[in-house]
Amino acid sequence: MISVILNVYKRNKNLERQINALINQTVQIKYSDIHIWYNKSELNQELPKSSDIKTYICSYNTKFHGRFLISLIVKTPFVAVFDDDIIPGNKWFENCLNSINSFNGILGGTGVILKAKAYRPNLKIGWNGVHSPNNEKVDLVGHTWFFRQDWAKYLWYEEPITWNNGEDIMFSYLAQKHGGISSFVPPHPEQDKELWSNVPERDYGYGTDENASFLNDSEHFRIRDEICRRYIDMGWKTLNNIK
Repeated sequence: MISVILNVYKRNKNLERQINALINQTVQIKYSDIHIWYNKSELNQELPKSSDIKTYICSYNTKFHGRFLISLIVKTPFVAVFDDDIIPGNKWFENCLNSINSFNGILGGTGVILKAKAYRPNLKIGWNGVHSPNNEKVDLVGHTWFFRQDWAKYLWYEEPITWNNGEDIMFSYLAQKHGGISSFVPPHPEQDKELWSNVPERDYGYGTDENASFLNDSEHFRIRDEICRRYIDMGWKTLNNIK
């Protein structure tokens, strides 16, 4: 039912924890449903013990977009893509299936509502923002994505403004523009963190370690601001009707 795409760059030590979290979901995930994109990773690093897991070893650093190529070829109705520092609660996929059947949109672990004609300032909703017990409509989602497989094509309808950043912004924008598809964050209730996309107590600090993209690129947020400005000029309809 769900194909899962994991990305390995420099945090391969987190891979086993991610796989365990997937196999322990209340919605069954088989090893054969898991795809691992080794993004310019060392070829001598340990591969998963299960031979059913599908691996793709890329010698080139495709940064943020490359892993999404796998979503074009899988055969399941749904696809889930994870950043390499995200460890979901064991009811995350159950949460996503309930949400997507009620709110037909791209789902994410963190949602962003833009407040101006730029990425900043913004309001974040999800595991690292407002913990809402409801499905929340947002402008874009990231950290982890859950979507119908036939929506994977929208990310490739237009060439990115840059290949170095902004795949999350681009996916939500293009899905809205070409498919009329909105973005949502499923419930992240305080009383049940097993529903969360990422459980902070199980976060090993990878999101803020020396490999974090926003820490290694002084232009990270400036570029994200520019991507948002460009897409708004191109007709992106934001929740606050920014123009």
